[in-house]
Amino acid sequence: MKKLAGIACLLVLSGNIPAAAAPPKGNTLKLYDEKADGKVQIVKALAEAKRTRKNVLLQFGANWCGWCYKLHGLMGKDKTIAATLKKNYVLVLIDVVDQKHNADVVKQYDNPVRFGLPVLVVLDKEGKMLTTQDTAKLEEGDHHDPKKVLAFLRQWTPKN
Repeated sequence: MKKLAGIACLLVLSGNIPAAAAPPKGNTLKLYDEKADGKVQIVKALAEAKRTRKNVLLQFGANWCGWCYKLHGLMGKDKTIAATLKKNYVLVLIDVVDQKHNADVVKQYDNPVRFGLPVLVVLDKEGKMLTTQDTAKLEEGDHHDPKKVLAFLRQWTPKN
């Protein structure tokens, strides 16, 4: 099922099919700023990361992606994950609603959306890409496994 969702996200990004995974019904929150310039977002995040000695966590996704909402929800609701994020990362939500928006950022980070959405990229405070995480590997059934997400975040915390 997870792999099918990832394939669906890839097909949506390629423009071949409409989005199958949608945000929760009745949701009015838009996670991703569809007008934001990802390069500008990253420059601001890196400035903060240098000042606070944190890494930058890029979460590539889109407002039509239900799995993006699931991951974002877990990161906010799970107290241990939220604390780990706050202490160690500057989180940036990079909108990739279609193949064109922020395509230069996607290319710059070795096309992480090839794994589907959401996908995570960790940068150090200098902007060096440390890793890309296919979030399907963090899933368990119909949700992201808190233990897997936390292990990933802990693995890539800054080594100050």
